[in-house]
Amino acid sequence: GLFTFVKNSVKLSSGFAKVDTDIRDVKFNTDGTKMFMLGRGNDGVYEYSLSTAFDVSTLTFVQKLDISGEETAANSIEFNLDGTKLFVLGQSDDNVDEYALSTGFDLSTASFTDSFDVSTQEGAPYGLAFNNDGTKMYVCGWNGDDVNEYTLTTGFDVSTASYSQNFSTEGTGRSNPSAVQFNSDGTFMYVILGNTNPRIQEFSL
Repeated sequence: GLFTFVKNSVKLSSGFAKVDTDIRDVKFNTDGTKMFMLGRGNDGVYEYSLSTAFDVSTLTFVQKLDISGEETAANSIEFNLDGTKLFVLGQSDDNVDEYALSTGFDLSTASFTDSFDVSTQEGAPYGLAFNNDGTKMYVCGWNGDDVNEYTLTTGFDVSTASYSQNFSTEGTGRSNPSAVQFNSDGTFMYVILGNTNPRIQEFSL
């Protein structure tokens, strides 16, 4: 998940720094045998295998997907459920970039397909999330201090996305929403707020 405490982070940080010095996001595949790290320093999505599921002490580096052709200031990544689509959110063009993976969760099979411009709603996008079937997309950021909701007429296809509405996080007393995530049925939303002393704010829907 998005908000995950990693007990081995101190031990592994030097290894991560060898591939990228500005880590922005981490995601796992469904069974925890692969981990994906977004690095802004070298503009890459990095794939790792885990010999023990969800145990980062068993990580082995596999490969890097270079995203610099589309994004040079990426802040968040997401996959669809089977890993055949990867989405990258970034500030350089204020876009959600979509990649197709012919083999799920295998970055060597990824190719760029499309992008969706969110600059009208957010000029400093940081967090990205989808609902379960990909018919809704959420982007939060530092300029608007809100979570923007988009409707996709075809699930997980950003070429079919259109802006729907937003939810302001300003009433929480903290600004700069950096990440957004939902529980499985969408009845709770979690947002990381604050660039200093950040906290996870829970909202009910």
